[in-house]
Amino acid sequence: MRITSGEYKGRTIKAPSHIRPTKDMVRKALFDILGDIGGLSFLDLFAGSGAVGLEAASRGAGSVALVERDSACLKAIEENIRIFKCDNCQVIAKGAAEAVRQFESRKSSFDVIFLDPPYAEGLSKNILQILDACDILARNGFVIAEHFGSEKLPEALDNLSLIKQRSYGKTLLSFYSKDRG
Repeated sequence: MRITSGEYKGRTIKAPSHIRPTKDMVRKALFDILGDIGGLSFLDLFAGSGAVGLEAASRGAGSVALVERDSACLKAIEENIRIFKCDNCQVIAKGAAEAVRQFESRKSSFDVIFLDPPYAEGLSKNILQILDACDILARNGFVIAEHFGSEKLPEALDNLSLIKQRSYGKTLLSFYSKDRG
């Protein structure tokens, strides 16, 4: 697994053996869709190895927060950040729901929020509902959920609406934005 573009292009990402990292092809497609993220704030929930957040940093994100609670994953993320000398990355050792609520209490917001929970646990819908209730998405920002294609996510919540989906084999990327109304 390698960084696909930007400052760290070609660098290998260390990952624990028990996780399912976002494939290089899916990461590249995700960032091709997002376009220029230079200077934007990026939140990687369920960060795993940190591959998506590190890709964001490599492509010029202004700040990257990586949320993970698994100790082996935290060790891998911290090692990757150290090797890459990624000064704009912050690691938050918490569960995703707790971290989102903490960001809300601190009035933090993010331009891009990416979530990739373990597929078999069906957490995507739950975390989307928490993100919908907690106002941490910047006005023109996006929430992107990576999930198993058979997992049905809502088309609309109270404040977030599904704007597009892209399929990559069994993986689906679902893009949400704030309702503009």
